[in-house]
Amino acid sequence: MKTALKRQIIITSDGSTTIHLPELNEQYHSKHGAIQEAYHVFVKNGLALFQNKNISILEIGFGTGLNCFITFLESKERNLVVDYAGVEAYPISTDELKKLNYVSELNAEQQKPIFNKMHTVSWNEKHTISEEFMLTKQQKFFDEIDDDTCYDLIYFDAFGARVQPELWTEQIFKKMYNALKKGGVLVTYSAKGSVRRAMQSVGFSVERLGGPPGKREMLRATK
Repeated sequence: MKTALKRQIIITSDGSTTIHLPELNEQYHSKHGAIQEAYHVFVKNGLALFQNKNISILEIGFGTGLNCFITFLESKERNLVVDYAGVEAYPISTDELKKLNYVSELNAEQQKPIFNKMHTVSWNEKHTISEEFMLTKQQKFFDEIDDDTCYDLIYFDAFGARVQPELWTEQIFKKMYNALKKGGVLVTYSAKGSVRRAMQSVGFSVERLGGPPGKREMLRATK
């Protein structure tokens, strides 16, 4: 559980920050580049499938807010109206938030109020972040998700199967399958064979794609 573990802010290979858990030797984002990973896995192989439309997104592991913020920035470029839900059991602290450098690394100083707003709005309520971006942060465990046919896209960014195998099971991916609309897509940095088989067993069509820096492959699953 994140709540009982020490968390440190570290710099990844592309200069962007992430949170490191020393006891697990695990990070919230890739140590090979947090921003690079987010763009490759969730934007290039997920969000980029959608243009000029309304889209609903579920993020598994809201964490630092990096994926949400990048999605906000990209949605303006792609003419998307986004309804974003981020699930997180253990939100980061205000002190940790201040140490994250995503705004400067993304050259998005004008949008710093947006990044801060994403973290300071209340949990378990829908908020208007901008005219085209809605955000609902849900503070709960992943196995409590019971949405049905709600989302076009899922960012599956949970801690790795090495440290939390219970998050990469058929039970969890069945919940993801149910939460997606028909034709909906789930993208994740993981490419483990056991993960791919769990996805396929609940009905997903799964493809292996080239991975972000430091990883050979990643997975994209379609309902």
